[in-house]
Amino acid sequence: MSLRVQKINNGTVIDHIKPGKAFNVLKILGIDSDYTETVTIMMNARSKKFKKKDIVKIENRYLEKKELDKISLLSPHAKVNIIKNSEVVGKHEVEIPDTISDVLLCTNPECISNHEKIKTKFYVVSRNPLTMQCHYCERLVTELKFK
Repeated sequence: MSLRVQKINNGTVIDHIKPGKAFNVLKILGIDSDYTETVTIMMNARSKKFKKKDIVKIENRYLEKKELDKISLLSPHAKVNIIKNSEVVGKHEVEIPDTISDVLLCTNPECISNHEKIKTKFYVVSRNPLTMQCHYCERLVTELKFK
């Protein structure tokens, strides 16, 4: 079998992303057409566990906790591989945190977080299906809007 996608020397591989969500992952990571490093996207790849998956490889970039939290909200079964010198040196699954701050926008137009310069804060009410509750107005949110 031939290699379809080139390995990266250093950076991050995000595997087991929900099919069709790779571009959403790039968006929440702030990766757009102006990004200068190599980014590889594989969509609807075969997966033994989930039938299909997306994969994103980002050369020379390592993700911060806040970025991993964002990915967990989009694709809770994603796995992150840390690559150094073409070798996997770290591997872990993303986890939805119990609380998340300054990542999401409240969908309530009357919420104080939409009018004041304060960090948003949400609590996880349910992981499946994902339901978050705003700390300030207590609105339940199922459709996530990222900052």
